[in-house]
This record gives sequence, C-alpha cells and structure tokens, in this order.
Amino acid sequence: MKATAVAPSNIAFIKYWGKADEALRIPLNASISMNLSSAYTTTTVEFSNLYKTDEVYLTPSSETYKHSRPLDFVGSEKKRIIEHVDRIRENAGIHTRAKIVTRNTFPHGAGIASSASGFAALTVAACKAAGVTLSEKELTIIARLGSGSACRSIPDGFVLWEKGKISSESYAYSLYPADFWDVRDILVIVDFGLKKVSTSDGMKLVSTSPLWKTRVAGVPSKVTKMKTAFAEKDFTSLGELIEEDCLDMHHVMQTQIPPVFYWSDMTKQITKAVGDWRTAGLSVYFTVDAGPNVHLIVEGKDELEVLEKLKNFPGVLQVIVNKPAPGAHQINDHLF
Repeated sequence: MKATAVAPSNIAFIKYWGKADEALRIPLNASISMNLSSAYTTTTVEFSNLYKTDEVYLTPSSETYKHSRPLDFVGSEKKRIIEHVDRIRENAGIHTRAKIVTRNTFPHGAGIASSASGFAALTVAACKAAGVTLSEKELTIIARLGSGSACRSIPDGFVLWEKGKISSESYAYSLYPADFWDVRDILVIVDFGLKKVSTSDGMKLVSTSPLWKTRVAGVPSKVTKMKTAFAEKDFTSLGELIEEDCLDMHHVMQTQIPPVFYWSDMTKQITKAVGDWRTAGLSVYFTVDAGPNVHLIVEGKDELEVLEKLKNFPGVLQVIVNKPAPGAHQINDHLF
C-alpha cells in the first residue's frame, strides 16, 4: 500500500539540547515550538513485494523529481531512516520492503530541523501505508524515536514536548492551534551548506559543558513563563524568553569539549541588527537552531517592515516567511 504525508518543520522557542536517554531520545528538558507553514517535508512510502530492498530517495523539488532521478540516501542517514521504518513494520507485523521518496521545501541538513519534518512525515506516511492506526500521542512517541524534535511536528500549531522519565511519558501535544496567534517566523538563510557537526553528534557532548545543568534546571521556569505569555498574548515576554533560551543553548554548545560553534559571521550580523531594530522601536526577536541560519520572530503586523529591512541586507541568500501551521497529515498527491 502507498501513502503520502506532509509535515512541517518547527522552530523551538524553548529548545531541546541533550538527551536523558540516547537510545529512546528522551530529552533533558521540555520544549515549546511553532510549526512552520512554508518549511515542510512531503514523503511517500510504498510497501510492496516488488521491492527486494528498501529504497530511499531525496528529491529537492517537484520539478527536479519530474525531470531527473532523485538522489539516493546513503550511509548512516539511510540506515537511520530504514531503522525507523523497521519500527513501524514491527508494529504492523509485516516484513515487506519499501520505497520511500521525500522532498523538502527548504535546505536539507542546514540546521533548519529537516530531520524533524522528515521523520514526522515518514512516521505518518509509513504508518498509513503499513495499515497501522495510532493516536496522535502514539505517533509523537514513534516519531521521537527517529528524531527527537520530530514529535513536535506531529500536533498542530504551537506545541509542547513533555520531557518524561520513560518513553510513554515523553510525547508532544498542541498548546494552541495554528490560528491562535498571528505570529510570523521569518527564516533568514545565510548558508545552504551541510553543517559540519550534526545535531545528534553535538548533543552527545552536552555533559562536557559546565553550563548544561544550570540551563536544564532553568527550563521549567521558562516553560511556565512562556505558557503565561501565550495565554496573555504578551509578545514582548514571548520574544524575550525566546532569545534568552536561544543564547543559553548556544552558550552550552560553545563551552562543550570540543566546543561547537554553529554561528557564522552572518549569523552574528543579523542578530546584532535585530537588537538595533528593536532599540529603534520594531518588535522583533531572533532565535537560532543548530546551524547558522536565523529565525526572526515577529507579529503579523510587523512582517512587511522586517522584510523591507532584509531586502538589501548583504549576505542574505533567501528569506522564507512562515505562519503557524497544522501538524503532520496525510495527503493524496503522491511523489511517485
């Protein structure tokens, strides 16, 4: 059977860095995120006796797919995808091989949570294709096993991922639907390249930082404050918390042994500009995941002013505007 799913990438407002359980991808702390409307993954999965081995392909765009053969996933990345499909096969009680084709609307492996949207879409499509019916909570738990932050791309809108102590307690759910608050994530791409240190590898070093325990201990208070900011739609408080946690996480990364530096000179220039724009009266805040590209968080009313400032900003390669988005869901338009 064949099935296709779409899943958004997400931007963490309170971030996840480090695992309490490496194998189960149980995080050291809870996190809160927003699903992104224009940065998403589409994945088609087909289980068939015609396939003698699992085939996994990445195609950059629909046009590329129509005119050329997709790129074959290789090495550890392909192994990780197949291991995830194996979990679903085990759940379904089948051994049938699969063909998997996936497509992103944004750069792969550049620190924009492509693994989050990728494994969320893979989870939903593979479960449907295998005939496995799961609740949203159960889907988030399985998606988490493929990529921790993938669990946040399953529910709608603004999402909380509970830390939990065991696998069944570490799941994600929607705090508010996508239409709750007119917030924008303006993704500023300054580098299309693959990052040198993967998120998974970087997280393995977290305990070597003298700052990690302090950051983790402070997260519950931030979660409580952010929930209040959401309830009151207090954008200033939300933005301040977003920036605070971003900087806290990167300070941990930069004090690991060896240190991990994801920021580039362009990252620094844009984050400095954001501070200058805010001083001049524009309510805009930044956050940066495990990569050099920058997310600017604004309310919808300020979107055009921010875009105007970015228009002639040297070094900006692409700008992607995101609204809060629904979570992963099935569609009928297959990639093959």
